[in-house]
Amino acid sequence: MGVFDTIQARKNTRSVKWDGLKSVFQTKDVLPMWVADMDFKSPQAVNEALMKRVKHGIYGYTMIDHDVKNSIVNWIKRRHHWQIQRDWLTFSPSVITSLHIAIQALTEPNDKVLIQTPVYTPFFNVLKQHNREMVKNPLVLQNNYYKIDFEDFEDKLKQGVKAFILCSPHNPVGRVWTRDELEEIARLCLKYDVIILTDEIHGDLVYPNHHHIPFASLSNEIAEQTITFMSPSKTFNLAGLQASYMIVKNQTKHKKLTEHLKKQGLNTLNTMGNTALEAAYNHGESWLDELISVLHDHRNYVTEMLESRTKELKVINSEGTYLIWINCSGLKMDSPSLRKFMIEKAKVGLNPGMNYGKEGSQFMRMNIACPRAILEEGVNRIITAVNER
Repeated sequence: MGVFDTIQARKNTRSVKWDGLKSVFQTKDVLPMWVADMDFKSPQAVNEALMKRVKHGIYGYTMIDHDVKNSIVNWIKRRHHWQIQRDWLTFSPSVITSLHIAIQALTEPNDKVLIQTPVYTPFFNVLKQHNREMVKNPLVLQNNYYKIDFEDFEDKLKQGVKAFILCSPHNPVGRVWTRDELEEIARLCLKYDVIILTDEIHGDLVYPNHHHIPFASLSNEIAEQTITFMSPSKTFNLAGLQASYMIVKNQTKHKKLTEHLKKQGLNTLNTMGNTALEAAYNHGESWLDELISVLHDHRNYVTEMLESRTKELKVINSEGTYLIWINCSGLKMDSPSLRKFMIEKAKVGLNPGMNYGKEGSQFMRMNIACPRAILEEGVNRIITAVNER
């Protein structure tokens, strides 16, 4: 039995996903398929590197040296065909930490910042917490596929938007934006002098026949206008080790971001995150290729089962991430009733779509990064609950 088939015991490990059920769902009697971490062990090379570091037994202040930076530079060149420089990098514990810092450093209170809803919940929180004005460019669902309304996008930019937060690949709808789409975003943001803050944490998790294009790789001009947020945390299941980085070509913006990180004491990585990042990028590629194949099969299984065994559920065509966006409008429930139904009747712990904006009120988000036996159990619970209504 391979690493992606083995059911790992995660209870009583202080796992948010497994041990936080009572606080999130008001019951422990649900199968957790919610928060975005995986129920798979990280690559063996990562675990061995961490064990070697632990064996040393001293955990003093740790440098981010050229070897660590080169592992990032080489990974991005191999996987995404983008040549970056070491001095473009700056580090922080997480992508969301970096986003907070970027909003503080590059915008002012009451500035307008654009997001595309439904979208990752922390985007809303960052803007509210820093007193920025949220401007929405809702994605358009057509024929089970989300598209950007570029006419509305430009209309919103004209209103004086200072920054745009791009989610690429998109969480939760699973779009991997095409080159044409990205180039149109770039054209409009340059036209209206808008800074692009691009969350590309899911960029390694893309299904066959799709390709993640780092936004800043489009041109030198757009690279000067873009802050790219990346991390191995989603790719290799390392979220608890808190290791992420920003790629910033423009040295003025780079200096501002670095100064803000230093003010908060957030400009380095912990010893274990540093070690895991380097090992993952240097030795995790074959593990990732197998993971993507597993996730692709899982996506197809969930889609086929829910759509063939129920009349009410429709799975949005996902092109990347390990998150499935399920259209539950056929159940004709409001958002609170839908959440209650999934918890009490299906006994699965999913993320309510309403958390990603009002456009998600008839949706649920499912995490499919788990062994097949767990996935099948969760899917069958949902099917049974829907058909027994």
